[in-house]
Amino acid sequence: MPDVADKRLRYSYVSSVAQKKKRAREPYQLPAGRHGLPRQFVVSNQRQRILAAVADVCSSEGYVSMSVEDIVVASGVSRRTFYDNYRGKEDAFLAAYDEVSAQLLGQVREAYDSADGLVDRARECLRALLDFIASEPTFADMCIVEVLAAGPQAIARRNTIMSALATLVDQAAEGELPKSKRPAPIIAETLVGGIYEVIYSRVLAGRYAELPGLLPELVFALLQPYVGTEVAQEILKKERRKVARAAAASSASA
Repeated sequence: MPDVADKRLRYSYVSSVAQKKKRAREPYQLPAGRHGLPRQFVVSNQRQRILAAVADVCSSEGYVSMSVEDIVVASGVSRRTFYDNYRGKEDAFLAAYDEVSAQLLGQVREAYDSADGLVDRARECLRALLDFIASEPTFADMCIVEVLAAGPQAIARRNTIMSALATLVDQAAEGELPKSKRPAPIIAETLVGGIYEVIYSRVLAGRYAELPGLLPELVFALLQPYVGTEVAQEILKKERRKVARAAAASSASA
């Protein structure tokens, strides 16, 4: 679990429930009373606000401390509207997790489909994974850290995503390596688990910006069992040079 005090500092806009009860209507909230908006639009808007609030409050307060009242106030919907959509905070968390994890997995699969060969696919999938998590700190807190505190159903969903990522590794290997030289599927599962732990430690510490810079080493770790140490080391050197060039170019343009 993350340090709650640190989370409150990084997301200080999430105030106490008593304070939030008094705040003015936010721009994203629908007009009060009759507004003539289509019912489908209203329901979609409310659901999206609830799910965004789940991520915000979960990130700042932690899943265990998060209450339905926190979600209701942060989203600007009524308690009745909340319960019209979700049975409770766990149900809302699972819906938010499903939506964000689908976005993440979609981007990783898009990267997989856009690349050719084991090496390119491993690199581009890892890049998509790291970039998404680094660019969405609130979602990262919810999906990487707080999911572990959200109960068995949440953990089962996390395991499903990790299994899907391991399957992509196996598929990439199947397309390039003969069966006799392919590691057992448990190797991909182990590698994905290890990469998750590396990401988890950075997200827990709030070090999101470091994640894209880990690409060379994580590519090496992922590929080494499939291509061998010598080839993986050459790939590592190339990836480090790319990172160095990109950093130099960024510094020059700053």
